[in-house]
This record gives sequence, structure tokens and C-alpha cells, in this order.
Amino acid sequence: MDNDTLYQHVKRYRRDLHRIPELEFALPKTHAYLKNMLESFGYKTKTVAKTGLIAHKEGRFKDAIAFRADMDALPVYEKTGAPFSSLEPGKMHACGHDGHMAMLLGLAEMLSEHAELDHTVVFIFQPAEETPGGARVIIEEGVFEAYHIREIYGIHLFPGLEEGKLGLVDGPMMAQSGELDVTIEGKTAHGASPHDGEDTILASGALLMNYQSIISRFLDPLVPSVLSLGTIQGGEGRTVIAQKTSLTGTIRTFDETVYSNLKAAIVRVGAHTAETFGVRIHTEIRDFYPPVINDSGLFRRLKARLKDSEYEIIRPMMLAEDFAFYQKKVPGLFIMLGVRNEDAGHIHPLHSCFFGFDERVLMKGVMTFYDLCMDFDAAPYQRENPDETPKVPRF
Repeated sequence: MDNDTLYQHVKRYRRDLHRIPELEFALPKTHAYLKNMLESFGYKTKTVAKTGLIAHKEGRFKDAIAFRADMDALPVYEKTGAPFSSLEPGKMHACGHDGHMAMLLGLAEMLSEHAELDHTVVFIFQPAEETPGGARVIIEEGVFEAYHIREIYGIHLFPGLEEGKLGLVDGPMMAQSGELDVTIEGKTAHGASPHDGEDTILASGALLMNYQSIISRFLDPLVPSVLSLGTIQGGEGRTVIAQKTSLTGTIRTFDETVYSNLKAAIVRVGAHTAETFGVRIHTEIRDFYPPVINDSGLFRRLKARLKDSEYEIIRPMMLAEDFAFYQKKVPGLFIMLGVRNEDAGHIHPLHSCFFGFDERVLMKGVMTFYDLCMDFDAAPYQRENPDETPKVPRF
């Protein structure tokens, strides 16, 4: 199949998938579409993680290279005005996962016509990347052991980078993340008699300020960390001392030790603030995704294959990605693929209701995947220092 024909197929896959966005693990239409296409290429498929799919091209040897595409969309009302806009009100592929699936289908179609490879290639279509983390489920179901996966790659569309350029990071690339829920309980009273109550609004203000001292005074300033509170809700009326106030937020860092220290400091600050204001503070921190840490050997191997004009070394970012769970199992490389084109109006950020891109960029992803397949077939990668702890970026 020539590249022009493959591009038309990939473009169609993307637009078909864009019309049927679904959320988390509830992806019956997406699952059915992918299953139909993969089986039309001649692959057998296996359902994993409720609505995910695995297909593979078996090689002469069992050792396998894997590629992952995430499947889920976001609860966003699309406003792109595209002729292939979402048919599901309030749902949209606003993070490029439709493009990710189209790229992996393109690779699967290419390899279906390819002569037998030495090594097996595994295609992982994964649900619930946005939340709550389908990668962890796929690992728990034993997919990596069943298919003898030795290394894994993923590509994410990225509007912060020029269209068609690959964004590479050696080592830590995306942050470990956690969700923070805080409930402050006190005692209600008339606003004219505050001494009769236990004011949770006042305590919440102090707690917010005390939290900020954690980053500035208790953590290494050369290791990036974030503690952000996104919501605060409390009170019943302007003349009532608030009996209950709730806060929610997120914590992020590249270093797992710093992450643990950050959690401990949040609990400690909460306890001291509660004592000061005579209230009860209940803190819940849910660990979300580990940090995305790219394997240095895989980074160097891909970089060596590229021309200087094809890639850019980008800074680590505080976004989170459950691709990190795969990298806990085997060496992995996560790659950004630029889609920014100001002349075409492709300037909107991920998760925007206006997010879009030119499908021609997807062929860069397909061919990058294909080159990685051929490279693995020629010389499977062995991690040089499997027990070495990746260095955390310091600024």
C-alpha cells in the first residue's frame, strides 16, 4: 500500500472515531469499531480492561515491542464546527486520542501486509487514560507477560509544538500526580456571635496559606513540585458561622520521594491548623499516576535515527499520564507529536472544546512507529543499567 492510500485510511479512521467519543471504560462503540478494523486487517483480537483491545503480529521470536493508543474522550461540548464533529453531546475527543487510535490502526494496517518479522509487535488500545487509569488494569491482567513485551512506545499529539515535529525528553517527562480532598468540620453559630462557633471558613483561609509554605519552605526548590487547590465550598449564609468547608486540589512532582514528603507535609499542616482553630480537618490523598520516566537508551536510539529538523528536546511538564504504569514494567518511551499550525487555526490547547489538528500529521506518527518496529527487529534493546534510578530534572 502506498503512503497516499494509507493516509486516506488513517484520516477516515480518525474522523470516524472522532464522531463517537466515549468516556473512561464505557467504550462499546469505540471498541466495536476498532475490533472490526483490526479483524478486517486479519488480526485476532483480545478484549482487555473491559473495553480495551489487544492485537498482535506474531514474529519468529516471542520477544515483543508494544505500541499503545488511548481510547477515551472527555466530558467536553465540542465547538470546532468540523463536519465530523462529535455525535455525542457533552463528549469530545479533545485530547487527541482519536488521532492516537488512528495512528495505531495505520501501523497495524501497514504491518498486516508486511512479511514476517523476527519479533512480535503488540498493539494496545487502552481505555480510561483520562481517568481512572486503564494502563494499570491492563498490567494487572497480565498482558505484558502473556505477550512477552520487552519495550513500549506511545505518541501524544501536542499543540505546544510545531506541526509534524517530535518532542523528546530523556528521563522524567511528566509528573506523578495525586488528588487532594480536604474537609474541615466545625461548629455553627450566629455570625454576630462568632465566639460561640468553630469557623471553618476562617480555618480554610489559614489552611490555604499554610499549604503554600510547604512548596516554598519544606521541599527542595530545585525539584519542581505543585500543590494547587481548585475548589472551595462552604457556608450556609452570610450571617452563619460555617460548620463545614471542603477543598479539592492536585499535587504533582517528578520525584517519588518528594511526592511522599509532600503528602506527609499536607497532613502535618492540616493537623496543626486544626489545633490552632479548634476545628477537625480530614485529609484524603489519592495517588493517581506515577511519573512518566523515559528510558535513556530508547531516547538515544530514536534520537540517533532522526534529523535535527525532525525533533525538539522539550522541557518536562506537570501533566500526568498513565503510560507511566507501563514504564514500571519495561523500558518505555513517550513521545510528543506537534500539531500546532497557526495559519490553519490549530492553536488550541489539549482539553479545549476547540482542539483540532490536520490529519496529515498522523502519518509522521505512523512512520515513527514503523521505524521503531524495524529498529527493534534489527537489534532488540537491552536496558544498560536496569536498576539505575532515573535522575529527576533540577532547575
